[in-house]
Amino acid sequence: MTTTPWTDLLSATADDCLAALLEASGRDWSHPAHELEWTCRETLDHLALGLIGYSGLLIARPTDRYITLFASLDPQAPVPTCLEGLRIAATLLTSTVRDTAAEARAWHPWGHSDATGFAAMGITELVAHTHDITRALGHPWAPPDGSSAAVLARLFPDAPAGHSPSDTLLWCTGRGTLPGLPRRADWQWDGTVRP
Repeated sequence: MTTTPWTDLLSATADDCLAALLEASGRDWSHPAHELEWTCRETLDHLALGLIGYSGLLIARPTDRYITLFASLDPQAPVPTCLEGLRIAATLLTSTVRDTAAEARAWHPWGHSDATGFAAMGITELVAHTHDITRALGHPWAPPDGSSAAVLARLFPDAPAGHSPSDTLLWCTGRGTLPGLPRRADWQWDGTVRP
């Protein structure tokens, strides 16, 4: 279990991811994101939509469905400006996690969850899709180990031990390899609340 507040982990991970994406912002974002059907630009839009969606789920607290609000980045805006939109989405999720009562629960198809679960989901989305984009653009980047370790404990309790947290998180999300283990083709996290 992490001793660093989830809001701090989410904020720090967003800053790290945004810095890496900004460094790569001058490259061709029309390329497919690494091993995805979306382009790098479409992946960025998906990421912003996901973070806003997690905020909305925590606010509305539906028991059986996604929320009805969808947010997207301006398709005509340059990538650096779109990164501003991603920062807004990450900040909204961070604020929502901070302001949500510990006992609150909201629906997610991979397990009804609490604020810490949605923070961990947000970190996973940030890490996985920053990896997808930076890898496609040839920009070296690795997820932060601290937030990766916290996410593994919260969403992937059966993750294999003995490897770096960042490599393990990429393996858990089907984006990397670990010695002696087959690469994951299908994966999902477990967002349910555990004691």
